[in-house]
Amino acid sequence: MAFYSKDVDSAFHGAGAKPGLEIWCIENLRLVPVPKSSHGKFYSGSAYVVLSTSVLKSGPPQHDIHYWLGNDANEVDSALASDKALELDAALGSCTVQYREVQGQETEKFLSYFKPCIIPVEGVYSSQPGKLKGETYRVTLLTCKGDHVVHVKEVPFSRSSLNHDDVFILDTASKIFLFSGCNSSIQERAKALEVVQYIKENKHTRNCEVATIEDGKLVGDSDVGEFWSFFGGYAPIPRDSALSGPQQVDSPAILFWINLQGKLSQIGSNSLDKDMLEKNKCYMLDCGAEVFVWMGRNTSITERKISISAAEDFLRKQDRSNGTHLTFLTEGLETLIFKSYFNSWPKTAETKLYDEGREKVAAIFKQQGYEVKELPEEDFQPYINCRGTLKVWRVNGHELCLIPVSEQTKLYSGDCYIVQYTYPGNERDESLFYAWLGDGSVPEDRADAIFHMSAIVDSTKGDPVMAQVTQNKEPVQFFLIFQTLIVYKGGISAGYKKFIAESGICDDTYDEKRTALFRVQGTSPENMQAIQVDHVSGSLNSSYCYVLQNGTSVFTWIGNLTSSREHDLLDRMIELINPAWQPISLREGSEPDSFWSSLGGKTEYPREKEIKKFIEDPHLFKFTCTEGDFKVKEIYSFTQDDLTTEDVFVLDCHKELYVWVGRRSTIKSKAVALNLGLKFLQTHILEELSLEAPIYVISEGYEPLFFTCFFEWDPSKANMNGNSFERKLATLKGKISSGTAPTRNAPKATPDGSRSRSGSSNGWEKSVSPASSISGSHLKFSDNHNASSPTPVVRKLFTGSSPYQDSPVVEQSTPLMNENSNQIDASEISANSIIYPYQRLTVVSTDPVSDIDVTKREAYLSQEEFAEKFGMPKGAFYKLPKWRQNKLKMALNLF
Repeated sequence: MAFYSKDVDSAFHGAGAKPGLEIWCIENLRLVPVPKSSHGKFYSGSAYVVLSTSVLKSGPPQHDIHYWLGNDANEVDSALASDKALELDAALGSCTVQYREVQGQETEKFLSYFKPCIIPVEGVYSSQPGKLKGETYRVTLLTCKGDHVVHVKEVPFSRSSLNHDDVFILDTASKIFLFSGCNSSIQERAKALEVVQYIKENKHTRNCEVATIEDGKLVGDSDVGEFWSFFGGYAPIPRDSALSGPQQVDSPAILFWINLQGKLSQIGSNSLDKDMLEKNKCYMLDCGAEVFVWMGRNTSITERKISISAAEDFLRKQDRSNGTHLTFLTEGLETLIFKSYFNSWPKTAETKLYDEGREKVAAIFKQQGYEVKELPEEDFQPYINCRGTLKVWRVNGHELCLIPVSEQTKLYSGDCYIVQYTYPGNERDESLFYAWLGDGSVPEDRADAIFHMSAIVDSTKGDPVMAQVTQNKEPVQFFLIFQTLIVYKGGISAGYKKFIAESGICDDTYDEKRTALFRVQGTSPENMQAIQVDHVSGSLNSSYCYVLQNGTSVFTWIGNLTSSREHDLLDRMIELINPAWQPISLREGSEPDSFWSSLGGKTEYPREKEIKKFIEDPHLFKFTCTEGDFKVKEIYSFTQDDLTTEDVFVLDCHKELYVWVGRRSTIKSKAVALNLGLKFLQTHILEELSLEAPIYVISEGYEPLFFTCFFEWDPSKANMNGNSFERKLATLKGKISSGTAPTRNAPKATPDGSRSRSGSSNGWEKSVSPASSISGSHLKFSDNHNASSPTPVVRKLFTGSSPYQDSPVVEQSTPLMNENSNQIDASEISANSIIYPYQRLTVVSTDPVSDIDVTKREAYLSQEEFAEKFGMPKGAFYKLPKWRQNKLKMALNLF
């Protein structure tokens, strides 16, 4: 499919080349771009096309297209917006997901782009300079609904509009009043305060007072009297005044085939299978509150346009609510909620589609004059000092056996262990606890390990982080705190010995006199492991090195796809396992018969290079548990402010989970929080997640840097007193009240910042042998929205002619950012700053510079040296998310 051909609107040329939002409006039957200064302002008489481009940690950019229809937009503009959305999809290689957005019923994903809210303006958008039509000041009454993204709707300025269930904002010339219905939630009230702040800053230029009114509480407050005076004086609000919204009921999922004439033919209901979807056809899946149009890869633009029109006509003829969300999917880009309506969906990755998408994206960028290169490997940063102290216990029934220091880096796969790692924090020593579950351990030992760890954590001061890890699914941080680790087969615990005796299983516990095969893996001398595997040739893999011990003979086997770094690790591991060994070194393909006979004969084993799947950015989900009903809801474009103190969240990093427990949540035990994490894994919300993925449990106010790095983190917010509403009100009025929890998470350099590390940001790509996939189960989400929207992360994708070439590159000597901002205004950077060489600015410098802001070391680099070290100019760097900036600085020893 051609890109930016003569059939594609010229307004779309260059669209999707940079991360962020691009918005167009239909004006006089043509597309006009909406300037960034007007993003978030939508006119009810207009129709818009919105493109969101996210550059992931790895893999191709992700595009989402939304077309927004104002309540007063005419049918011609609305239809044109739908057609233009499909046209933009074609221009981007048919690799987007499209959404229809109706004013007042927008999806949470759409609203997350415009935090804290969008407040539609009456009138029609005009691109001509001057005052836009319909924009006049008047007293307004707004209702706010939503706890993470908020739907703001203007209601008649009348007492009858008020009710006990919602939150209202009365915007007057000199004061903004927030009225909280007695049945509204704390989170809704807190979110409405963000809207108040938004109105104050954008409509009143911060020159107005703010008053909060609580439903049913009259204490003679002057603000209360003033509020009711706008409604002719106080009078009770009737209990039945609130209009109850339509009750959502589960509807059967009905699949229709859409023919070339736009007619619908039902082909299935409820019991659906992916095989029903043919590549050369289009289908509509009616799920009641959500309707999907699925378009096969081999369908034409004309067929897709007919299908979209057929779905829109279907909703109109059925008189469906405006709240019915309509989503358009191309084969291979199905959302998880769509897949959940099918009995089975293949877990295998669509590698062909992925490669195809990369080629199309590269073609787009090349046409725009950018040279696209493969994304580089990203170094893993542990965010903790990896030279702390270890304590390791083996679980032995109801007892714990402390392992001597000399033996604590040797684990057995049939046993379970508790690991306590203590390391220097910002203001005090921190502790991190792991329960390591060997893949051959018995269920009783696993349960005892969790029980013992929870008991130790509960008795430890400082509310330490607790984590559960399973053998072969360890996070890279686990290996880094051990630095070197040997995992033997078999076990020593009484539970394991009892199990093999009762099961009649041969005890394969490591014995230096018997044959043993070890796979050597790692990235550096501070991160290397030897894992004993089955001594059969099928355990070999060309991507690894191995040690084969057979009586008095010892072989080292070097796979053809391994590097010199891995060969060095192999030599080091030999000395650790047994310094007396004199191994015979073998290259793959030159093995003697005695080598194969030790492995029971030569058989096939993996010889292809291991393909690293691209890793999406993290996803944040909120837990809801009511009367045994377990639900999760994704928080799109998440920030630290979304971590409300009354709730429990899970941050899904695709290879590991973080369960965050708010101080005012009903969850008081880390063991219960760990169980919630396990339930999350069992729901298979994200397909790549293993049931054995590591789970961390973190308490509010005690967040470690390896958690806060995924946010633009302000420690003062994490340690405030009060509920969500009280905290937001204190912030709004400039009265920050710190809690009792210590502030210990301001970014600081770790003492071992100079150590060599590499790997993946969310795990270690080559640390374990490939794990088998686990098929997903049927899952209904609580909000009927797509659950695969990562937080946008800016990366350097380009070399040569760069999209950053117009970014300002200037020097500075003053602090660049506060904790609440992920970018800096270039105009605020001083052009007369003092410049120092990189060697004197690093945290490991032998001749460090004094009298500088140590949190902004990079600011003192010259523009040339900055670009050399960071691979981008300063202007581009300061547009990155704060956590991404910190990761880059840490990799250069500037953090």
